[in-house]
Formats: sequence, structure tokens, C-alpha cells
Amino acid sequence: MSGPLRAFTIGVTAFLTVVDLFATQAILPPLATAYGVTPAAMGFAVNACTIGMAIGGLAVALFGRRLDRRRGILFSLALLAIPTALLATMPDLPLFTLLRILQGLCMSTAFALTLAYLGEHTSATDTASAFAAYITGNVASNLFGRLAASGLVNHFGLAANFWVFAVLNLVGAMLVWFSVERAPAMRRMDRQPEQLFRAWLGHLANPPLRASFAIGFLILFAFIGTFTYVNFVLVRPPFSVGMMMLGVVYFVFLPSIVTTPLAGRVVARFGTRSTLWASFAVAAAGLPLLLSQSFAALLAGLALLAVGTFFAQATATGFVGRAATTDRGSASGLYLASYFLGGLAGSAVLGQVFDRLGWSASVAGIGLSLALGAVLTARLTLRTQAVPAPALAPSS
Repeated sequence: MSGPLRAFTIGVTAFLTVVDLFATQAILPPLATAYGVTPAAMGFAVNACTIGMAIGGLAVALFGRRLDRRRGILFSLALLAIPTALLATMPDLPLFTLLRILQGLCMSTAFALTLAYLGEHTSATDTASAFAAYITGNVASNLFGRLAASGLVNHFGLAANFWVFAVLNLVGAMLVWFSVERAPAMRRMDRQPEQLFRAWLGHLANPPLRASFAIGFLILFAFIGTFTYVNFVLVRPPFSVGMMMLGVVYFVFLPSIVTTPLAGRVVARFGTRSTLWASFAVAAAGLPLLLSQSFAALLAGLALLAVGTFFAQATATGFVGRAATTDRGSASGLYLASYFLGGLAGSAVLGQVFDRLGWSASVAGIGLSLALGAVLTARLTLRTQAVPAPALAPSS
């Protein structure tokens, strides 16, 4: 397979792996109407997939050495189609929430095993381009997944949206079947769960790593809090946008597709802390615009927050790989768990703030999380500043 075709295939696989993660956020208003619940209740149910993402990340860290990479990716994507299709039946809200958790579990498993496969079965010269392609596909899913969901619901309804995404899950499995080579088994390095728990405790005792876990939590807290509840702002006066226009809004992610892959180079030149501070500053610059009555200004604010949080995520993930003195895989698992739990907390906490106090108070909460992330950045110190590893965690 040629280089460009290989990169394209990796990017498409990444897209199809996590396209379900955030696409459903774009259809929150009609979902809340269909279920007759508050924005906070629907926002929590939709973002419950982050629970499954956190569990899946830790499970792969615990048992991943025993799993065949190709088979695990294939089964995870095929199984992902089941809860996605069941969502089309419009089950009651508790079952809807459970199905979203199962979606997250399948997505996280496929994502983590794909990263492991790329790390183990690509040459040193190809690794950077492989990860860059995977990250780009991941970021693109934030844009085009939401755009597709909005268009499908606008033209065909909620149930059709989930059926189409279930088909996309199966397409992802088929792509893996035909494109991911059967690789020789890696040398088994089984270890007992208590050994991994000791490694986790060691990571938690490392102050810079602790700070990076908290920063990951705060990044997705801010991102989810913004892009979950801004949907309800956009469909209400003075904007009153329709579903198709709500999908078009997510072209605000387009700049991030260009800027995020540059994070490694920027860190190499300016360092982790300076890069993170700049990322948080860019995201914070968008907050006042989120309160504007101008549609163009609000879109600019969303674009700035997306660029800042995506860039911060890529930077923080790379730092984890360098700061872990032992067992980098388990350190990444802890980071992923903290990251996704931050998303769940953002949907729950800021949902209540939105319901009770409104959008302005929610934006203040988003600003507080960004400020805390900037404060914690001062703790990210290394004895030596190596060239950063590629960003491995899913984008915001």
C-alpha cells in the first residue's frame, strides 16, 4: 500500500472508530424534545459514552497485552453497531444512557488497540505519519460526524440517524478486515493486575503526571460543556437556527484539523508549558464571544475554543508519554480515564448550571476550568525536554 493511500486508510479508520462519540451532540435539541426532558438530563445521557470510554481505556491497559490487535479492533467496531442500532428504537432514557456507555466501551477499545497496533507494527520512519493520519481522522470526525447527524435528522428523523451510523460502524469493521494486516503475535508479557495497580499508584505519586491527568480532565470538561449546551443556545432566539444550519455551525472545527497536527513541532520549539498556556489563552479568548448576540461572533468564539482545547489536548497527551518514568501504557490509560471522566463531569455539572442559571453562568464555569488548567500547567516539569511523542488520546 502506497504512503498516501495508507495514510488515507488510517485516517478513515480513525474517523469511523469515534464518529459516534460526539456526533449525537449535534442533535441534542430534537432528542430533548422527543424525550421530553431538560437539556441537562439529555446532555448527561448523550455524554454517558465517556463512562464507557474511560472504562475501555483502563481495561485495555489492564488486559490489552493478551489481546490480538487486529481481531480486537475488528470485533469492537462490529459490536459497536449493536448499541448504535438499538438507539434507533428510541428506548427510554435509562436504556438510552446504558447504550451510550456501551458505545463508548466499544469505541475506546478499538481506539486503544489501533494505537497499540500502529506503535508495534510501523517502522520508526512511518510512525509519526501514521499517528498524524490517525489524529487527523479523529479530529475530522468531530466536524463531519456532527454535520452528518444534523443533516440526517433534518431530512429523515432521529431513528434514521442511528441506523446510518450503525452502518458506518460496520463499514469501519470491513475496512479493518481488508486493510489491517494479520501481524505476527507479539511476545507475551503477562502481568498480574496488582502489578498494574502498583504502576498506577506510582504514576499518581508523580506530581507532574498527576497535574497532567487533572489538566486532561479540565480540557474535556470545558470542551463538552461548551459544545453540548451551545446547541440549545443556537436553536433559541435570537439565533433560532434549524437542524441543517446547526450542522453547518460545526465547520468551526475546520481550523483545528489544520492546527492540531502542528502541536508536536510547537512543543519541540517552545516547550510544554508555554504551548499549553498559549492553548488555554486561545480558548479563553473565545469565551466573551460566546455571549455575543452576533451569530458570526459566536462562531468565532467556538472556533477559538476548539483550536485551543484540541491543541492543549495534543500537548498534554504527548507530555504524559515523556513524564512517565515507567510503564507509559498504564500512564496513558490513567490519562484517558481522567480525560473522559472530565467530559462526563462537564456535561453533568455545566448542565445543571445551564438549566438553573443560564448560558452566561455556564460560560463562566468553562472559563474557570480553563483557568485551573493554566494554573496546573506550572507543575508540568521534566528533567530533560525530549522531542514530544505524537498525541495519542482522542481529540476533544
